[in-house]
Amino acid sequence: MRHAIITAGTKGLGKKVTEQFLQAGHSVTVTYRNDKKKAEELIEQYASINNRIHLVQVDVTSKADLKRLVKETMDRFGRIDFLINNAGPYVFERKKLVDYSDDEWNAMIRGNLDAAFYLLKQIIPIMRVQSFGRIINYGFQGAGSSSGWIYRSAFAAAKVGLVSLTKTIAFEEAEFGITSNMVCPGNITGEMKEASIEQGRKIKDEKTPIGRPGTGEDIARTIAFLCEEQSDMITGTIYEVTGGLDVINRYR
Repeated sequence: MRHAIITAGTKGLGKKVTEQFLQAGHSVTVTYRNDKKKAEELIEQYASINNRIHLVQVDVTSKADLKRLVKETMDRFGRIDFLINNAGPYVFERKKLVDYSDDEWNAMIRGNLDAAFYLLKQIIPIMRVQSFGRIINYGFQGAGSSSGWIYRSAFAAAKVGLVSLTKTIAFEEAEFGITSNMVCPGNITGEMKEASIEQGRKIKDEKTPIGRPGTGEDIARTIAFLCEEQSDMITGTIYEVTGGLDVINRYR
């Protein structure tokens, strides 16, 4: 049985990824930060297989928490096959770079870039021993070409840095059977984060070219495909799952 670490895997987009991996027969370690209720609901929802679910409370901006996460996972399951860096702080208020506080800037960099570094440092050696590993990071539409994103400067800067790290790891670790890719969700909001594609198709969305809103299942299915053993030829790639929507230019 293969094992996945999915950060922020108890709600939103992360929950759909967790469900995808559980349905595929894998075991999972999922993190949550503050919402213990949602974490407990996940355990209740999958009570019949909760021996395959490991919950850990983690702040991804804390190096100590990330170290504890990996240790607890290895102590219990003895392997880590998939690392899904789903968690990442985000400043929802739209404002220009000069209006960001130092704390907001630091949270964006630490949570979206540094966290990946600290996890990769610990987990890549484990994957090397296994001769298998799948690493998935999250980005945004246009991240692969270093697009500017108005009102999202700190988040965008961190994610563009993560693009380079994603590709570099792909080059460095290919010989060990490890792949590294990035998935860039479109404008998936509210209840759609935990919705299925079938649910999404019942809603008309004139702003998205394909005519329906994106869903958590769209992201989960993409990640599951990239994590398959037969997907080893795909590495260092940035996948945009947007339904054709130009996400970063909506406010220009």
